[in-house]
Amino acid sequence: MKILLIVVGKTDQQWLTEGISQYVDRLSHYSQFEMQVIPDIRNTRSMEAQVQKVREGEQILKLLQPSDDVWLLDDKGREMTSPEMARWLEKRMAQSTKRLVFIIGGPYGFSPDVYDRVPGRLSLSRMTFSHQMVRLIFVEQLYRAFSILNNLPYHHGD
Repeated sequence: MKILLIVVGKTDQQWLTEGISQYVDRLSHYSQFEMQVIPDIRNTRSMEAQVQKVREGEQILKLLQPSDDVWLLDDKGREMTSPEMARWLEKRMAQSTKRLVFIIGGPYGFSPDVYDRVPGRLSLSRMTFSHQMVRLIFVEQLYRAFSILNNLPYHHGD
């Protein structure tokens, strides 16, 4: 199963980039993982948030294939513990999902068109994180799920 993480805008803080790279490298032992960055929309200072979300949404939707199992990382999504996420991931692997896609939107979230196309939503927390920090938190949790499934000592508890 291939796992694709789509993100809007580049990660501009070095410490986040380094952390993300570390977990992306670890994930390569368990899955074909790729992170695809949609370039920042230009000239957003005078642009309304809704217009920015629509433009980002158009770019996101171009990357999706009809057979993709797509999930938005959204604060109103389903919350899971790390072991629950591991079981959720295992279920998708057992269903022979070819491409599992996760999407982290821009600072204002997603356009209505993206919400209409992607009914699945996951939340990493009820707290709010910057959309750049969510990248690191998500790849760490994805690695943690694989470590749970492979009985590695990385995850302690549950």
